Amino acid sequence: MLKVGLTGGIGAGKSEVSRLLVGRGAVLIDADRIAREVVAPGTPGLAAVVEVFGPDVLTADGSLDRPKLGAIVFADPERLAVLNSIVHPLVGARSRELESAAAADAVVVHDVPLLAENGLAPLYDVVVVVDTAPETQLDRLVRLRGMTEEDARARMAAQATREKRLEIADIVVDNDVPLDALERRVEEVWGDLVGRAQRSGSN
Repeated sequence: MLKVGLTGGIGAGKSEVSRLLVGRGAVLIDADRIAREVVAPGTPGLAAVVEVFGPDVLTADGSLDRPKLGAIVFADPERLAVLNSIVHPLVGARSRELESAAAADAVVVHDVPLLAENGLAPLYDVVVVVDTAPETQLDRLVRLRGMTEEDARARMAAQATREKRLEIADIVVDNDVPLDALERRVEEVWGDLVGRAQRSGSN
């Protein structure tokens, strides 16, 4: 099994790269999706979040109001750290469960937005960083996700710098390119990952 850590700044296009890798046979473990699952209604994770942040972070149907909670924590690093201390252990435990269920020769791609921020690079055999210029990130967040420029800049500022992400990269995928060029690059990366998986399996 080859354990791959896939990361990139918000708006870098990491989800598109993970989709392309899955299309080629990768097993995807999506930390963001798991993070939503562990705070779904009725979970101990949601109860812990409400205990700390209060019932105002719930919607009328009892689910987590993610935009409201996001507005609280992304403006306050201490509150963000508290939220992470609740959610990250739950995400880690679920990720390990899913990884253990993958085939022995699988290329398992962990999509981890905060890989650089949390010093997680040593957990993976290979770290793939999806890289874009900050101006591209900002444009995508405002134009495609409907964020205000102020909110987008705050989200970007709460993450690691571009330089810090590139420092931990074993493989860089440039996503300041058209989709067809991105697909060609992902095909190259997939070939690299499969080769590494085969070599690690024969060792």
